[in-house]
Amino acid sequence: MQSRVFDIDGHLTIPPTDWHPSLTAAGLRNPAVKGPAQYWLKVEGSFTRALQKQCRQSFHVEVRREGYATPTQDEASRLGIPHRQRAWIREVSLCGDNRPWVLARTIIPLNCLEGEGRRLLHLGNRPLGAYLFTSPHWQRGPLETGLCKPEIPGQPELARRSLFSGQSSSLLVGEYLLPALFQRNAL
Repeated sequence: MQSRVFDIDGHLTIPPTDWHPSLTAAGLRNPAVKGPAQYWLKVEGSFTRALQKQCRQSFHVEVRREGYATPTQDEASRLGIPHRQRAWIREVSLCGDNRPWVLARTIIPLNCLEGEGRRLLHLGNRPLGAYLFTSPHWQRGPLETGLCKPEIPGQPELARRSLFSGQSSSLLVGEYLLPALFQRNAL
């Protein structure tokens, strides 16, 4: 399935992306998933924590946009919600050593925002993973691998996403790997 482009910050955008059920399936179409990105596409547990471990100096989350909006048809389908149903959508940059390394897009259906889930509306610059991986109510589903179709230099080429399921609802987290994540070792 393909998702459309999202403008997170003028030059930092998420290109159209074709999603595959596994790293192996994506690798049949693009061998780059077996290169330096493979580690990041397979990270178990908190992706944010794995990024923090790679930082030489600092890590921070920059909220680019969040609020009620309509998910793409692909996102709504993946979540099993009506196509035109609004959701809380959070778009952030995950920055290591003062450079954006990853663009993340989270789709949180309205039923996730009830009870304890209301905390998702007030994360601010705190990582979503800090909430998801410390709450016993959320379980991550299988990772999908995304093959992006960059339209301008600097856009992600590879991505991953997964559903996190709670007691009676799910949210969708997509993480798009920016070229800077791999270039940091070349500095």
